[in-house]
Amino acid sequence: MFEQFQGLEDRLNDIERRISDPEVISNQSLYQELVKKHSDLEEPVSYFRSLKKLEAELGDAQPLLKDPEMKEMAIAEIKSIETQMAHFELQLQIFLLPKDPNDTKNAWVEIRSGTGGDEAALFAAELYRMYVRYAETKGWTVEVMSENLTEIGGVKEIVFSVSGQGVFSQLKFESGTHRVQRVPSTESSGRLHTSAATVAIMPEAEEVDIQIDQKDLRIDTYRASGAGGQHVNKTSSAIRITHLPTGVVVACQDERSQFQNKDKAMRVLRVRLYDKREEELRSKHADLRKSQVGSGDRSEKIRTYNFPQNRVTDHRIGLTLHNMQEVLSGKLDAVIEALITADRLAKMKA
Repeated sequence: MFEQFQGLEDRLNDIERRISDPEVISNQSLYQELVKKHSDLEEPVSYFRSLKKLEAELGDAQPLLKDPEMKEMAIAEIKSIETQMAHFELQLQIFLLPKDPNDTKNAWVEIRSGTGGDEAALFAAELYRMYVRYAETKGWTVEVMSENLTEIGGVKEIVFSVSGQGVFSQLKFESGTHRVQRVPSTESSGRLHTSAATVAIMPEAEEVDIQIDQKDLRIDTYRASGAGGQHVNKTSSAIRITHLPTGVVVACQDERSQFQNKDKAMRVLRVRLYDKREEELRSKHADLRKSQVGSGDRSEKIRTYNFPQNRVTDHRIGLTLHNMQEVLSGKLDAVIEALITADRLAKMKA
């Protein structure tokens, strides 16, 4: 059933031999290329090797069924082997699923406060800190592209990039509306409030992914405002770029120089245009969307964080955990792994 994995094992063995060759080691570009291929093949080949080993053990155990004294022990051993084989067969089936070409990309995250005023902005700031802490546990790099903060430390809107191995594959199911239920510190009567913030996860777009014609852009400069030092009001360093064909507008004022702000704004524009194109493609393939966990639409309510019950619930897969504070501190692995597993199983059934 999984004969094609024998070819992958042969390729992995060949790569391992080549990686140890001194001539290859001295050629850093070739060496790094082979290391990446090795990393891509290592996991599925390990499943295949485990499956082959279990098949051999199963073959050794089956003759024992004919021995009356060994039969009971053989039945238990065969049952254990078959359970393990089913696990590895599932992993190999998952590996054969069509790959999302964006999974290996870095990700851009956009968080906006929604309904709830100041409380929503404070919650948006907590979501930002949650993703930053999660990124830190993974060894990823976070860079803020643009931000619009409130005077009390909330976030009206923030856009930041997350760079590292497999970032988009881990974060892509975070897109949607996140709700918080708690008693705000400003609420004197102790009433429970529900506020919301939206999260959009977008794959990073390179110049080869999106070609932007400078003739399609209107670039405006203006004086920055808000926090950031006195220089912000003295020079027209802030940049606003309008992509005329689509009407997409991006602005950046966080850096001191106009050049730096323009560079960041162009990177944001490229990501949003790429995301817009991807969304149009997804809309044309409704069957693909149905086989995914959630639509990726930021208007979709995906998760609720309930402070009184220390509960976090992901509504797409019916997952409820009673460690909300840990999740908000960046311990997202249980949620993200459950979402990835549910998505893979849904695609296998589609």
